[in-house]
Amino acid sequence: MFEAASKLARINATALGMRRVALYLRVSTDDQTTDNQRPEVEQLARQRGAVVQVYEENASAAKSRPAFARCLADARKGHFDVLVIWSLDRFGRSMVGNLLDVLELDRLGVQLVSVRETWVDTTGPTRALLVVMFSWVAEQERLRLIERTRAGMARAARSGTKSGRRVGRPRRRFDVDAARASIEAGASQRTTAAACGVSLAVLQRALARTEERRP
Repeated sequence: MFEAASKLARINATALGMRRVALYLRVSTDDQTTDNQRPEVEQLARQRGAVVQVYEENASAAKSRPAFARCLADARKGHFDVLVIWSLDRFGRSMVGNLLDVLELDRLGVQLVSVRETWVDTTGPTRALLVVMFSWVAEQERLRLIERTRAGMARAARSGTKSGRRVGRPRRRFDVDAARASIEAGASQRTTAAACGVSLAVLQRALARTEERRP
């Protein structure tokens, strides 16, 4: 039924002379949501044509992404003319993978449009270089996040039992600024709380308190 609706949308868009637009939305973990991306992505998509397909998934860019695989497969079948994404780090976090996928869409005649990086749908000799630079930054952020998470877990294990929990009443002090930076880099609150050795509720209360003190 979903495929039939998508096919009908493509037919209607073609009949009206409108460009066929697809959306790709991705978050890294189950406790994150694409709702934060969706409003601006949909708004930009409507400016470019008629939305005929939405690809959405909760998966790390480093793991298997079936929705993204379907998206590329449909692009090769000519199902849409424009692909709208939130940002390149949501498109993927591998520098080489991002560049190859962008070049593949170019070859297929599919225009890639990003909410965060307005230069993505431009042409020129610097575009490929910018894709590499932004993708490299996203890739490094992911690697640093993994390192910080592992370091936090190792620190928790050294300070307590084998499970990482302290003997007696748990210590609730941790670096709130580092935790906020980890979340802004893409980590979920649950993962960050585990890395800091505190519960999710403790982390959320600490973040709320520091937010209230911000000018």
